[in-house]
Amino acid sequence: MTTNVQASPLGAVARYGLLVGPLLSMIDSSIVNVAVPDIATELKATLDNVQWVVSGYLLALGVALAATSYLAKRFGTLRVYTVSMILFVVVSAACALAPNIESLIAFRAAQGFVGAPLVPLALSILLGKDGIGGGKIPVSAALTLFLAPALGPTLGGLLIGAGGWRWIFLVNVPVGIIGLLLLVRVPRHIGALANRATRFDPIGFVLLAVGLTAALFGATEGTTEGWDSPICYLPLVGGLVLLVIYTFWALRHENPAVNVQMIRHGNSALALVLQVLCSVVAFGTVFLLPVFTQDVQGHSAIATGIALLPQGIVMGIGTYVGQKLSSRISLKVLVVTGFVILAVSSVFLLFLEQDTPLWVTALILSGRAIAIGFVTTPLLVAMLAPLPEEQLADGNTLFNITQRLGGSIGVSILGSLVAGGATIAATIDSFHMVGWILIAIAVLSAILSLWLKQDRSREVPAVSTVGE
Repeated sequence: MTTNVQASPLGAVARYGLLVGPLLSMIDSSIVNVAVPDIATELKATLDNVQWVVSGYLLALGVALAATSYLAKRFGTLRVYTVSMILFVVVSAACALAPNIESLIAFRAAQGFVGAPLVPLALSILLGKDGIGGGKIPVSAALTLFLAPALGPTLGGLLIGAGGWRWIFLVNVPVGIIGLLLLVRVPRHIGALANRATRFDPIGFVLLAVGLTAALFGATEGTTEGWDSPICYLPLVGGLVLLVIYTFWALRHENPAVNVQMIRHGNSALALVLQVLCSVVAFGTVFLLPVFTQDVQGHSAIATGIALLPQGIVMGIGTYVGQKLSSRISLKVLVVTGFVILAVSSVFLLFLEQDTPLWVTALILSGRAIAIGFVTTPLLVAMLAPLPEEQLADGNTLFNITQRLGGSIGVSILGSLVAGGATIAATIDSFHMVGWILIAIAVLSAILSLWLKQDRSREVPAVSTVGE
């Protein structure tokens, strides 16, 4: 008899336990960016060396994502998630205590490696038909996917100001322990169970891990070195080629590292592409606007952080309303509407100037946030619609890979455009150019969304509101 955890307080407690890991993992992907100068000073390291504290995390994460699906199927989704969470807390403490730059880089790479399974496996459990979410996507999970990375730099700035750079790692320990205590309330039968017959795919793993790592490395280097440098575009192109080769391998292999069979379903493939485009448009502004408000407009990290908070509330409202509407209107209409709102709200980016009040910037972000709420979770459910429960780890891992890769490349390219401004006026012009690019991507996405079809095999569910 299946336990109905969704309808009881137990479901809410368990859900929070499952969201702590993704929250910490995604915040830590960006929180260190603001700590680079302080780390360099205290550990007597060059900025180039300290940059590997950021890059090492992302590259190790790419390798571990390639193994996540296999580990979940072989040892059980909840078990792998729990072990990853424990190790993430331990390694975070090690990062906080690192005596030199070499050990910090090593610990950060380990942190990225053990933290990689947290997001896809938590989503797999939440989306499972007998899972904590009862097949529904909580508003808090949608916020974790898009808002957590954006808040990383702001939270990092606050922690550094309060206690130094070590606190950006140390804070993971008590928060992570709370998450583990809440995780005890998750029923052991939740999520795909262990299957000892699962085979490891060494060739596919190497293709996927090396391809993803090279592509992420090229994307991150593009921001610092500029896209005219071979160290950026060569690994990026090489990595993307390996990922294409892996896709053909996985489609023809019986037990691939990550099952990509769902891209044979036209609706799932289109939903995946639209998710990537949405990631570029969403992450492009949430990462670049803090740079604009602080470096161009001269606002503090605290003021910028306050300006970012309303978008989280609005995104939650948008996610709730969007999923409520999904039971009444078609997926196509909902997603097209979301991208149209995203395009219209992006127009206001063209009017941002050095003296634009911060509350206006907050309103612009809020308009974009409600559109993202209309798009992301319906598309995620539509993308996973053809998959049985035991393949949800594959689908969510693929979603996480494409979202991170698309977001990293998009933000890197857009960031290099803004960084090219030699004066404040030139930077503002570059930012307006980025605005035009984001509008074009949103319009293109709205047009592509016209080909979406409603999949009746797994309707876009109503949002879970218990314990939110």
